[in-house]
Amino acid sequence: MTNNTTNWFTSWFDTPFYHILYKDRDDTEARAFMDTLTDYLNIPEHGTILDLACGKGRHARYLNKIGYDVTGVDLSENSIRYAKQFENHRLHFDVHNMCKPYHKPFDAVFNLFTSFGYFEDDANNLKTIKAIKANLNANGFGVIDFMNSPFVINHLVPEETKTVNDITFNLKRYVEDGYIIKDITFTTNEKLYHFQERVRAFSLQDFEALFEAAGVYLLDVFGDYKLRKYSPKTSERLVMIFK
Repeated sequence: MTNNTTNWFTSWFDTPFYHILYKDRDDTEARAFMDTLTDYLNIPEHGTILDLACGKGRHARYLNKIGYDVTGVDLSENSIRYAKQFENHRLHFDVHNMCKPYHKPFDAVFNLFTSFGYFEDDANNLKTIKAIKANLNANGFGVIDFMNSPFVINHLVPEETKTVNDITFNLKRYVEDGYIIKDITFTTNEKLYHFQERVRAFSLQDFEALFEAAGVYLLDVFGDYKLRKYSPKTSERLVMIFK
């Protein structure tokens, strides 16, 4: 059995295998980043934050824990179903398409951990930036935390095998037609699965063009989760703050 889809993210993110493969992501680093970011932005006490493409809500739940009113949205129905068990009067989750504005404004909109650039249609990338802008209140900030594509391409590991929960994932990475691609194959319960992650290899210049087209003003650019200076050659992340 081989699984594939035009919009790869609509199927891959909704499978349990995605969460198995990435279950060891560093929550300590993610939480420290949220502390640093919210402090830098000086988001007001009990301020409102939209976590756009929130997955199972790990960032949203922590932001709520440190005092914010948080809404997490994602296209994955399974991820939102899981996240809803953690809801309270200041933490809510909803299935939502990031290309469209949500129905209320926020003090900040966070798009974290390279949750951008998935679309085959470039128009949807611009629509997403416009949607973020539409969801900011008068004093709000947008944040996109993206991979630093030049660094990732220069340090790409072409092939890797990773065993998690007795499943051996075979990973192949390459660059093709402006996308950084990861082919994922594995066999479990005697079935062969194949998924593919495709993310546009956006540079800072590409984002600047999108921001200009969306009428968005880029305020700051950082190269890691400690908000240190961005370098195209050496930074692992591309963290952009705009309004």
